[in-house]
Amino acid sequence: MIDLARVSKIYESPAGPITVLRDLDLHVAAGESVAVVGPSGSGKTTLLNLLGALDQPTAGTVTIDGQALGALAPAAAARFRNRSIGFIFQLHYLLPQCTVLENVLVPRLAGGWDEPVATTRARAEALLEQVGLRDRLTHLPWQLSGGEQLRAAIARALINQPKLILADEPTGSLDPATGERIADLLLRTNAAARVALVVVTHNPALAARMATTYQFEHGRLVPQRGTSR
Repeated sequence: MIDLARVSKIYESPAGPITVLRDLDLHVAAGESVAVVGPSGSGKTTLLNLLGALDQPTAGTVTIDGQALGALAPAAAARFRNRSIGFIFQLHYLLPQCTVLENVLVPRLAGGWDEPVATTRARAEALLEQVGLRDRLTHLPWQLSGGEQLRAAIARALINQPKLILADEPTGSLDPATGERIADLLLRTNAAARVALVVVTHNPALAARMATTYQFEHGRLVPQRGTSR
């Protein structure tokens, strides 16, 4: 599902070039769950941006589900993201003028969906129930707590039944019990639909639930021992 080959990312700065990723290789199969850990500034978010076709590497190739992302024109990259990838960002990017239910349905606005609107809406309502927001369907984002906004964003990430989920601190603003519930949902989706799951986190309990954990060290990913589901 994911194949990164000798990927490097260098940013220019007034002080000179900054190398964030160095000849990075990563292979993640369909249905595999991966945690990426490391200190702030180590390259975790840069990696997610490359995997999500939001940025391009300075060198190397990024291939997702057989598609070389560097070969995609901007419109094709946007279509690929909408159809194949579910994003969970630290900043939730909920539309303030839309209700919770409408926010979850936003990916459908891109068009090209083959299923009836009613089917998509039913799946959205089911996802919101799973994340504990069944009684918040008509609320606006400002009427939600930070944790509730995150849960709405997670439901939105799953609405398009993606092949790959990219999650940046998906439990960062949640209490432990709700965090466990969200981890359960992500891992159930990962296993049942054979969705590849890549989670960036500072939470050791969440990282330990992934099948594999990588630590960022000097721009490279180092596998860690003792990981478990």
